[in-house]
Amino acid sequence: MMTGDQVVQGLPWKWRAQGTIFLIGGLGFLFDAWDVTLNAFLIPLVAEEWGLSLAERGWVGTANLIGMAVGAFGWGAIADVVGRKKAFSLTLLMFSVFTVAGALSPDFVTFCVFRFLAGVGLGGCIPVDFALVGEFTPAKYRGRVLAAMDGFWPLGATLCGIVSAALLPFDNWRLLLLTMVLPGLLLFWVRRSVPESPMFLVLRGRQAEAKQVIDDLVTRTGAPKTEWRLPDPQTAPRLSPGTMFKQLKEIWRFDPRRTAALWLLFLAVFLLYYGAVTWLPSILKQQGLGTYAAFMVTTLTVAVGMVSALIAAWLVDVFGRKWVIGVSAPLAAVALVMFALQLNVETSAKVWITLYGLLIQIAIPALYAFAPELYPTELRASGFGWASTVSRVGAGLVPVLFGALLWPHLGLPLTFAVIGGVVVLAVVAMAVAIPETKLQPLRVSVPS
Repeated sequence: MMTGDQVVQGLPWKWRAQGTIFLIGGLGFLFDAWDVTLNAFLIPLVAEEWGLSLAERGWVGTANLIGMAVGAFGWGAIADVVGRKKAFSLTLLMFSVFTVAGALSPDFVTFCVFRFLAGVGLGGCIPVDFALVGEFTPAKYRGRVLAAMDGFWPLGATLCGIVSAALLPFDNWRLLLLTMVLPGLLLFWVRRSVPESPMFLVLRGRQAEAKQVIDDLVTRTGAPKTEWRLPDPQTAPRLSPGTMFKQLKEIWRFDPRRTAALWLLFLAVFLLYYGAVTWLPSILKQQGLGTYAAFMVTTLTVAVGMVSALIAAWLVDVFGRKWVIGVSAPLAAVALVMFALQLNVETSAKVWITLYGLLIQIAIPALYAFAPELYPTELRASGFGWASTVSRVGAGLVPVLFGALLWPHLGLPLTFAVIGGVVVLAVVAMAVAIPETKLQPLRVSVPS
């Protein structure tokens, strides 16, 4: 007799069932992209108001990204203890409250503190949302669904760029922050109606709730009803700081080679992404472009990711997750180095930065589809969360290191080449240490 998690993973995929969860989860990812991309547009505006040095400007992005790093492992661990649904809603609520506070900041230090706290809230969206959507999605469609979910990232980044450019005549960076809050609060309210992950309920032995969610999924997808049973439940750990670090220990105990390679891969890919996007408006302004033009070129660079996500959604189920990441990420690094080398040739520079945007945003959806599949249910959100934390910490240091050390002393081409070398190293580690997960069922529990 099949278990409840096997029933869920064998269902057909329908828009009126799993598709609703996909859309609601994707909108949270949209806000994550909007907020991260907003750092690039805030840097020149905040610097002008408070007279910041190049090194000080980097703290605009660093405070926010480090907050997201804390939120990624914190909310990932919370979701594995109290459930996906509660964490699913509270991440956006925390983000909205501290974004309003950031918009009211009287000085730069206070502003950075509130950007950090808003990041803590929003940092949980990626691990929690991908864990929830992945656990509702049948194995046959999971790769393309999780990769397609990343299409909300360039959509959010593009909306950020369009809105930021449209609000430039008001010359008020505080308005840029406040534009995100109302839709964020509306999405928080919508998320309250999302059911708990059936795989989480199965794992915790919440039989009545699990049966209700699974039977509803079966009905809404039109699948034939069959007999199924609940596997033996596991004792839910109590939420505490100790629990979070115990989960970290379990993640490494589960497969240390896999975890080390995944962390390096996350770090390298997002160093490559954030290192370019966060500073792109400032780089372009230094080349003589006006603020509006710099904003729009950055917007187009991230907007191409909507095409990338569709390409990635197809590629991951045809060639597998590893091949897509292993080819697209190093090629993105090459394109970024070429952009830096030909920065003074306007047409060539635009071609290379567009190609970079296309390639890096093929690698990221494939990576996000890959990561949740590498851990069992009890470690899925926290495993993804800790990997995301590593990437956010590394990326969080990029704005300061880039502005204070790398760019001034090495120059742009060599700076991007060094990051590209880290990407190649990470891809080699992935090839050796991480198995392909294409069309493989999700693991429910850690072997005893």
